[in-house]
Amino acid sequence: MANEIRPNPSLSTAATRARPTGNLRWFIVGLLCLATTINYIDRSVLSFTMLDETFRKEMLNIPLDQPLTPANVQQFKIQMGFVDLAFKWAYAIGFILFGWLIDKAGTRRGFSLSILVWSLAGIAVVFVRSVGGLAVARFGLGVGEAGNYPAGIKSVAEWFPKRERALATGIFNSGANIGIIATAVAIPWLTLHYGWRSAFVVTGALGVVLLLLWRLFYQQPDEHAQLSADELAYVRSDADEMADHDSEAKPSWLGLMKYRQTWAFVTGKVFSDPIWWFYLTWLPDFFNSNPAFTQKLDLKTVGIPFLIIYIVSDLGNLVFGWLSSYLLGRGWTPNQARKTTMLICSLCVLPVFFASLTADFRVAIGLIALATAAHQGFSITNFTIIADVFPRQAVASVVGIGGLFGAITGGLFAGLSGLLIANVGYVPLFVFVSTGYLIALVIIHGLIPRMERVRF
Repeated sequence: MANEIRPNPSLSTAATRARPTGNLRWFIVGLLCLATTINYIDRSVLSFTMLDETFRKEMLNIPLDQPLTPANVQQFKIQMGFVDLAFKWAYAIGFILFGWLIDKAGTRRGFSLSILVWSLAGIAVVFVRSVGGLAVARFGLGVGEAGNYPAGIKSVAEWFPKRERALATGIFNSGANIGIIATAVAIPWLTLHYGWRSAFVVTGALGVVLLLLWRLFYQQPDEHAQLSADELAYVRSDADEMADHDSEAKPSWLGLMKYRQTWAFVTGKVFSDPIWWFYLTWLPDFFNSNPAFTQKLDLKTVGIPFLIIYIVSDLGNLVFGWLSSYLLGRGWTPNQARKTTMLICSLCVLPVFFASLTADFRVAIGLIALATAAHQGFSITNFTIIADVFPRQAVASVVGIGGLFGAITGGLFAGLSGLLIANVGYVPLFVFVSTGYLIALVIIHGLIPRMERVRF
């Protein structure tokens, strides 16, 4: 598929600013969206199998004909918190490894390895017989899945001019919610009809299909045989970035950490990642066991609330991605457009605290749906800022650094969540969930008040 690398197009004509006739870049975003969908199916499947009684008994080594006691359920929740911690810390390691590898070896090869690792680790859960074995398999899954966002953000930086990046990031990141919706629909049904192991067989096999599609269709713009000359010119139309395109200069990880722009991104990840992971891991249990609710949801009924929450959340990717790009098109600076979008998102999250207090699970669904939509807007804007301020050759590494810190704090929060839920309940967790984004934005603005572009 690759052909001779074409020279960089001239940026001096107005044609580079006009929309091109080709749309291959949007096909690439669709491929990234599919990858993110499968990535989130593989990571979310455990949240639903955790509700299955057979799964709980096997992980606790309790005979299947013996009933679970309240003490057994409490022990299971605590152990799942630590399994989740193993996944998060592996995710942290994978972020830094794949961030480096994708910048070093290229998006196509680096992401191929990521997909292979997470798919094999997902299938490996079929063979586990204990919490320890589950933790090992989820550790491997975490390492592999960490490559998704360094590859995705770097691909957007390579394939899109600045004014389209927020929307492109929102589209590919919408795969996260599509994946969770698909999981909420399919996994309870598979588990109830064919047992919990069938869910991991099916979801792991999807990764193998993704790997074949990625190898078949993805190339960098300069090497893609199907990319027209005018679309390549449009992709390369940001004059302030073309000086970086011809240079391979990039600091080491430690060198990247000296920049305030890196720490601004890290801040956004440190505050938002633990919250998102909290939703992914504990929402099924929240609707199943929160003592404030007058009605509880089980494996047969929990799917509908998740459809509502993550459909609305998916709209957050598109609405807030469009908003940021729209403000840029209206003449706002990237600094104004990105931070205004993040402020709106932060304010939309504040009411979610009351989801932990209401007795009506339908009110909780509405509040959480709004909060998850706002999370997606905040997250994609944080990612887009990296592509705005760093040269393309460093984007994946910076995303890896941010992912490292986000996953470490997410892992700590995961372990703490299991203990708090088992002993205190959900209210203290929702205090942080509702305020974290606003705190993060204040720190981000303090670090990069004007969003200057990094020059190596």
